Amino acid sequence: MAATYDFPSDLLAGQEELHQVRAELLALLKRLPWSVEPLDGFTDDTGWRKVERPASPGWTDDEQREVEKLRRRERELAVFVSCHRFWSEVTTEATVDTRMRLKHVHEEPLPET
Repeated sequence: MAATYDFPSDLLAGQEELHQVRAELLALLKRLPWSVEPLDGFTDDTGWRKVERPASPGWTDDEQREVEKLRRRERELAVFVSCHRFWSEVTTEATVDTRMRLKHVHEEPLPET
């Protein structure tokens, strides 16, 4: 049977917010043009695969600020989660398993077979 961990509520909240911020950042980056600065489109078929990009109008100042805000918050949360005092209580051998369980604690547990 897999080990269970009693994660502190602030660590759980930090990890959950980290998931949310990363999802929001990913969604925003998918919506934005491929280049921050305005650039012409191009086609490059000299490499191992063909690459095509349409012309990019670039990002607006508001879009750049929003991306930077989310990246800053992502870094803050990543530091908070990875440097939390809880990790000093976890043995070296259990660190990877414990970290993976924290990352997936919000998911529904799989039924045991």
